[in-house]
Amino acid sequence: QVQLVESGGGLVQPGGSLRLSCAASGYTFNSGAWGWFRQAPGKERQFVAAIRRSGYYTYYADSVKGRFAISRDNAKNTLYLQMNSLKPEDTAVYYCAADPGVILSSVRTPDAYDYWGQGTQVTVSS
Repeated sequence: QVQLVESGGGLVQPGGSLRLSCAASGYTFNSGAWGWFRQAPGKERQFVAAIRRSGYYTYYADSVKGRFAISRDNAKNTLYLQMNSLKPEDTAVYYCAADPGVILSSVRTPDAYDYWGQGTQVTVSS
């Protein structure tokens, strides 16, 4: 049974940083991709970043490019999202997602991922 467990969310002031982690169990990251999505109240789930198995290919939403960095540790089966220069509009529940069958054209699409974590709240406020 695949389980993805996020951690690292919290309250941070604008301009601050947070590092999210997503620990996977029952899932060996041998192919496909995994990524981060977020959902603010009353809004649709939104793509944030994704990374392919090799780690050489990363993808970012324009709104976070240059501020966020996705990485993975295959030995620990863990995904990370380093978030810097946080803004109030980054406030949302952040979800980790994974799927061995995600193709290049679908990495930004929530429906392409079968496995999801429970989410972790990130609040950016002074």
